[in-house]
Amino acid sequence: MPRQAKTIGSDGSTGQHARPSTRNGEMVKRLVVVTDNPMLVGAIRTGLHDGRAFELLGYLDPARTTAVRIQDTDADVVLVDEADDPDRAIELIRAIKQGEEEISVVLLTMHADGACLERAFEAGAGSAISKAIHPSAMATFLEEALNGNIVHSPARVDPVSAAREHPAGEHFSLTPRELGILQLLAAGATNDEIAQQLWITRQTVKFHVSNIYRKLGVSNRTGACRYAHVNGVMAIAPATAERLAS
Repeated sequence: MPRQAKTIGSDGSTGQHARPSTRNGEMVKRLVVVTDNPMLVGAIRTGLHDGRAFELLGYLDPARTTAVRIQDTDADVVLVDEADDPDRAIELIRAIKQGEEEISVVLLTMHADGACLERAFEAGAGSAISKAIHPSAMATFLEEALNGNIVHSPARVDPVSAAREHPAGEHFSLTPRELGILQLLAAGATNDEIAQQLWITRQTVKFHVSNIYRKLGVSNRTGACRYAHVNGVMAIAPATAERLAS
């Protein structure tokens, strides 16, 4: 018989359904999101809509849920929104991992600094994603985070040290415009959104993106996003970026 997983209703109730182990030949991870932010719920649902790697079981209110309840859903991945209470989020992460070591926990945060991430990693989070990314990039970023490509350890993601030790200009010769586009691209913006924000044509954006790929030695947006986050590009302020890339 197929394995039974529990889905979460809008009222917090749970129900069972057969777990799909594959979708279009690819393994599917079952995901639970812990958040009480309706806007974030909508954004995540939109971002995961076209993704093939995840089955969204539902959402749980961080003020009322427990690690036992999360484990009871039989989820493979838990995305925990730190919301307005990072301490509560970190304690929940700790309880989840103590109860079920195999569950992958990802922190959704606005505070991607070394101190905050160090506490989350110490509690058992395997990775973290910034809330600044565009919803359409959520599935890609979540998959990359689970693969260890967004955040590896606190020592490698401190924005100040990352920007200081690996300034963009030391590794590649991006123009200020290309560096700005890379930052927008790594935040999840589409080509159309980049064009609108920078007041340039979509074709111009495609030209710059192609040059960025060539200079970074990557072949797609995922590779460019990975490079930007791992090498501290996102922490470079516009004025610093212009100086480094000049």
